[in-house]
Amino acid sequence: MKKITLALVFTIAVFMNGFAQKNTLKEADNAFIAQEYFTAIDWYKKAYVKEKKAEKKAKILFRTAVCYHKINDLNEAITFYQKAIAAKYPDPKCNFYIGEIKKEQKLYNEAIASFEAYKKEVPSDQRAEDEIKSCELAQKWVDSPTRHKIDNMGMINSKEADYSPAFSDKKNSTLWFTSTRDGATGDGKADGTTGDFHSDIFETKLGKDGKWSTPAPLGPPISSGVNEGCAVVDKKGTFMIFTRCGEAKKKQMKCQLYISNKQGPSWAEPTPISFDIDSFQFNNPALSPDGGTLYFSSNMTGGKGHYDIWKSTFSKKDKAWGQPVNLGASVNTAGNEGFPYMHADNKTLFFSSDAMLGMGGLDIYKIVAAKDGSFSGQAENLKYPMNSPHDDFGIIYDGNKDRGYLSSDREGGKGEDDIWSFYLPPLVFNASGVVTNMEDKTVIPNCPIIIKGSDGTLAQVTTDKDGAYTLPLKPQVSYEIYTQTNKDLKTPTAPRSFFASEDKGKFSTIDIMESTNFKKDFELKPVPEGEIRFPAVQYELGKADLKPESKDSLNFLFKTLTDNPTIIIELSAHTDSRGNAALNEKLSQARAQSCVDYLVSKGIPVERMVAKGYGKRKLKITDAQITKAKTKEEKEALHQLNRRTVFKIISWDYVDPKAPKTDIPKYHPKVLNEEDADKIEDAPSDK
Repeated sequence: MKKITLALVFTIAVFMNGFAQKNTLKEADNAFIAQEYFTAIDWYKKAYVKEKKAEKKAKILFRTAVCYHKINDLNEAITFYQKAIAAKYPDPKCNFYIGEIKKEQKLYNEAIASFEAYKKEVPSDQRAEDEIKSCELAQKWVDSPTRHKIDNMGMINSKEADYSPAFSDKKNSTLWFTSTRDGATGDGKADGTTGDFHSDIFETKLGKDGKWSTPAPLGPPISSGVNEGCAVVDKKGTFMIFTRCGEAKKKQMKCQLYISNKQGPSWAEPTPISFDIDSFQFNNPALSPDGGTLYFSSNMTGGKGHYDIWKSTFSKKDKAWGQPVNLGASVNTAGNEGFPYMHADNKTLFFSSDAMLGMGGLDIYKIVAAKDGSFSGQAENLKYPMNSPHDDFGIIYDGNKDRGYLSSDREGGKGEDDIWSFYLPPLVFNASGVVTNMEDKTVIPNCPIIIKGSDGTLAQVTTDKDGAYTLPLKPQVSYEIYTQTNKDLKTPTAPRSFFASEDKGKFSTIDIMESTNFKKDFELKPVPEGEIRFPAVQYELGKADLKPESKDSLNFLFKTLTDNPTIIIELSAHTDSRGNAALNEKLSQARAQSCVDYLVSKGIPVERMVAKGYGKRKLKITDAQITKAKTKEEKEALHQLNRRTVFKIISWDYVDPKAPKTDIPKYHPKVLNEEDADKIEDAPSDK
C-alpha cells in the first residue's frame, strides 16, 4: 500500500502547470509539500541536474528517496537514501528509513543493522530500539505462524489498488471496496500523489455458484470526478458513510466523511458529516454493529500522533453525530492509526498502525473494550500470516465467524493493494495405526478398537482389510485407545483368536494448537491352542498357600483378564507323578482355588474363572521320559515341568452383569461443531 493511502489521503492538488517552468526545484518542493510525490520525482530529477551546490543536491537526493518511499517503489527509495548518505546529507533518518524498507522486505538482519546505525547517531530516539524489537518479533512470528489461511481474491482484484472491503447487505454476500482500476468515474487524469487513477467504491456480489461478480462502481451520486473510498453501511442498509477527497488548484485538500441515505433503490446526494472541519483530515469510517457509534481516523488536534482513531456517537434526540472522542493511548500512538473495524461482538476493535511493534509497514491489531466501552488494555498484533512485512489494513469479519477479508500489498498479489480472504481452519485430530500379528507380522482385519474419552466418549471401530484404523478426535479431550479380545479374527491365513494388546494408546488434544495425527500401532499375541502358561506360581512343599512371589506371577494373569474382559478361563493346577493320587488331586484343586481367590480379591468376577485341580492325571512329561535323564538334577527339572499352573480360555462371551445392557456403539464422533464445519465448507475462496 502506498504510505499515503493510510488516511485515504487523496489530498491532491492539481497537476502543476507542466515542466516548462524555470524554477524546477521550487516546483519539486511545491509538489512534495502538496504530497504529489509521483509528480515531485520528475521535478527533483530535473532539479538535480541543474543544481550546483552539494548541500542542495544532497537534499534533492533525500527528498527523491522519500517520494519513492511514499509511492512504495522501495528499491529506488533505498538507492536514493544511500545516495543521500554518500552525499553527506545531514539527516540521520536515512538509515532509519532504509531499516523500515529492509524490514518490509523481510531482510530483518539488514534492517536491524540500519536501525543500529541510526541509533548510534540518535541514541535518544526510542523508535530505533522499538524497531529492532519489531524485527526480532517479526522473525519469530514468521518462524511460528498462526493457523490462519490467507488467499488472494484474484477474481475481484485488479493490477491497480483494491482495498478496504466492507459488507453492504445483511447476508454478507455483497462486498464494497475501494479501487483505482480503469473504469472508475474519475475524470481520466492520473492522481498526482500516486500516479494511479482516482478511486471509486466498487461493488461485487457472491453468486449461487460461489463466484463473485465482476466489480462495478457505485456510480453517481456516490462516485464523482475525485477520490471516494472506504465506505461503510449500517446493518439495516438505511445509510452509508464514506470518504471523499476534493481537489482545488495549488491546495492540499482535506478528506472528509460524507453520509448518504438510501432512497428507494438508489442513494441520496451525499453531505459532509456534521463535525467535519475542512482544516483536518477525516477518513476510514467504521460503524458499531448497532450503527450508533462511528469510528474513524483523523489528524485533528487533541490526538496522540499524526493520525489517530476517534469515535462519535449518534444522538437520536438531536439526530446528529456528537463531537469526536479520541480512543486514547492504548489505541493511538505518535505514529499513524487508521482503518478501524468494530467486530460483531461490539467489543473487539481492529485497526492498523505503523508505530506499534509489528512486522513492517501497517500491521493489523485488535483490542477489547472494557465494560464501559473504553480501551485501556494492550493492543494485540494479529501476527503472521494475518500480518506481513508489507502494509496490512482494512480487515472485516463475516459476522461472528473466524473468517473474512483484509487489504494488503504483500507478495503474491495481483496488483498494488489487493483484497485477501482469510479463515481459521478448525483443528483436526486423528488417531490411526495398524494391528498386526505379533508372531508373523501379518495384518489383522476386523479387529475391534475401543476409544474412551474424558468427555464420556465410549465407542468402537474395527480395522479394515489392511488391518488399519483411523479415529477422529475432538479438541480438548483426553483419550485412551485399546484393542478388544475377539475370537476368530480373519487373518490372511486363517481365522485366529488373539489376546488384546497389553499396551494402550493414550492421547490428549488438550491445549494442542496444531492439527495432529496421533500414531498407535498394536501387535496382538495369538491365543495358543490348549493350555496357556504364565509365570510360575510357587508354593511351599505340600501346601496350597501362595508365596509372595507367586502373587507377582498372578498379576500377569490379572492384567490378561483385565485387558480381555470377555474371556472366561479355566485355571488349572497340576502335580508331578510322585505321591498319592488322591492327595495330589486335592492339593492341586486347592492350589488352583488359591489362584482364583487371589484374582477375585483383585476385582476379577468369580464367574470368569473355573478352578480345576488335575493332580497327576495330565502329565506333561511322562515317567518314562524322566527315567532317561542322566542326573538327579535333570530328573527334578522334568518333574518341575509337571508341577505347573496354567489356564485356558473356555469362553469368549462373558458379559459383565453390572455393565450397561447395550453393546459399545460404533464410533461416529461429531468432531466439528457447526461453526467449525462451516469454516471448512464455506471458507472464503476465489473458486
